[in-house]
Amino acid sequence: MGTGMGRRGVVWKTPDITADGLKIFAWAMMLFQYIGVIIVEKGMIRLEQYTQEELSAALAEDSHLMMLAGVGSVLQLLGGMAIPLFAFLLVEGFRNTSSYKKYLAAVAFFALISEVPYDFAMKSKFFDFSNQNALIGTLISLFMLYGLRLVKRYSGFLKRIMQFCIVLAAVMWAGFFRVEFGLCMVLLTSVFYIFYEKNVLKTVLGAIISLMYVTGLLSFYGIWCYNGARRDKIPKYVFYIAYPLMLLALWIIKDVMI
Repeated sequence: MGTGMGRRGVVWKTPDITADGLKIFAWAMMLFQYIGVIIVEKGMIRLEQYTQEELSAALAEDSHLMMLAGVGSVLQLLGGMAIPLFAFLLVEGFRNTSSYKKYLAAVAFFALISEVPYDFAMKSKFFDFSNQNALIGTLISLFMLYGLRLVKRYSGFLKRIMQFCIVLAAVMWAGFFRVEFGLCMVLLTSVFYIFYEKNVLKTVLGAIISLMYVTGLLSFYGIWCYNGARRDKIPKYVFYIAYPLMLLALWIIKDVMI
C-alpha cells in the first residue's frame, strides 16, 4: 500500500488490492463487455441484419436504437479494462505456480470447452472458426511465457532476438486463430514478464498497448495498488468455469428471452 503527503499535511493512502480483488474486477468488466456485444448488439439491436449504411440510417431515424447503441458502446468500453488485468494476473500466476503443466492443462481444458458456448453466443452456431474465445489467447500467452523463461539464461543481443522471435510467434498464432483480444493479451503479457523488474518501463509500454481498447489505461491504477497477496479465497477454477458458463447464460438470454 502506498502513502503520501497531500496538501496541508493530509496523509493519503492507496488501497490494498489482492489478486482475488483484481480477478473479480476483471471478470465484472468482461461481463459488461459481453453483455454489450451479445445482449445489446447481437440480441436487441441485431446488428448482423444491417449493412453499415442501413445501420447509420436506422440510428438516425430511431432514437431508441441510438440509445441501445450507446449503451452497448459504453459496456464495451468498460470491458477494455479487463484485458490488462488478465495479462498481469497471468504473469503473476505463471511466476508463482507450483506446476506449470497443471496450470497449462487447466487453461487448455477450459479454453476448449468454452469454444462451443462462445460460438453459440457470438455466431449462433455450434462451431464457427472465424473467431476464437479469449481463453485461447491466454493459452497462447502461457506457451509464450514458457519460451521466454527458457531464454532467460542468455544475455545481451542474443537474448533480445530470441525474446522478439518468441513474442512474434505468439502474435502470429493469435492472429492466425483470430483470437478475441489476442494481440493485446499477448503483447501485454510479454511486456509484463520481460520488464517485470522495470516498473516504469513496464507501465509505460503496457499503458500504450492498453490504449488499443481505450479504457485499458485505467486498469493500471488497480495494478499499481496490487499488494502481491495471493490468498486465493476464491478457487482459481471458479474463475475458469465462470467463462463458459457466462457465455452460455448470455446466449440463452439472447436467443430465448430477447
